[in-house]
Amino acid sequence: MTDPPSGPTSAGPPGGFLPGADRSRLPDPGDLALPVTGAKLLTGADGQLLRVADLPADTDWVPLGTLDGVPAWGTDLTTAVDGLPGRARGWASLAAEVPEPHATLAGRALAVLTWRRTHRWCGACRAELTDQPGETARRCPDCGLYVPMQLSAAVLVAITRPGPPGHADELLLVRHATGPTGLWALVAGFVEAGETLEAAVHREVGEEVGLPVERLAYFGSQPWAISGPGVLLAGFTARAADPRAEPVVDGRELTSARWFGLDALPAQLPPAYSISRWLIDATVTAARR
Repeated sequence: MTDPPSGPTSAGPPGGFLPGADRSRLPDPGDLALPVTGAKLLTGADGQLLRVADLPADTDWVPLGTLDGVPAWGTDLTTAVDGLPGRARGWASLAAEVPEPHATLAGRALAVLTWRRTHRWCGACRAELTDQPGETARRCPDCGLYVPMQLSAAVLVAITRPGPPGHADELLLVRHATGPTGLWALVAGFVEAGETLEAAVHREVGEEVGLPVERLAYFGSQPWAISGPGVLLAGFTARAADPRAEPVVDGRELTSARWFGLDALPAQLPPAYSISRWLIDATVTAARR
């Protein structure tokens, strides 16, 4: 029996990136700039982050935090990006090329600017919301409604079982009906209101592949900009409660599910910047100890 995989170092306290909402100072020309246009980010032609000086002087900036001590600012481009430097890119394209702290900052820019665009008016009395100083939150000046930026928690789990005698342990991988359908990924799903992360794992695994699991262990987490603003993925490892049980896909969210030997995983795995891949790689590493 192998030890459970430990979480990724990037899942611990943030190193280069620290979120923030400090409006007490104005942006400097050399500060980092993350313009958002729709569901994409504007970067330099070389893929690097822009600077405040690259955008017009009258740009309306929103504080995002700091990257390696340098303040970072976001802005929602309401006009076409024609004439502005660089190119518009989706988060997945950017995250595949830049270091992890840069990808996390880019994801925060998308989340914060999308949330601000979709939470302009009070849902109780329809007044225009105002920014709450020092917070990623808004408040209604008329009725006092407090509107923080909400996070949507989701779970994913690497489920293993013993392999045949003399063979490596096996990992359950699934193919989803939507999204990148050609990838072999992990069982995942959103947490329901009133549900713990652990309960969500048991429910999602039961619903999607019909398997009971045990020895659930927390692995790590990652903000995930692909699934929408404010999504936070929490990763777990688990063992199949019945090592002889075979998965039965729900036919709605999944198209297939298979056990793979940890020494014979398919090539079509999630991208290297995803917690799904971190979980898979860590599981393989733990089995080799």
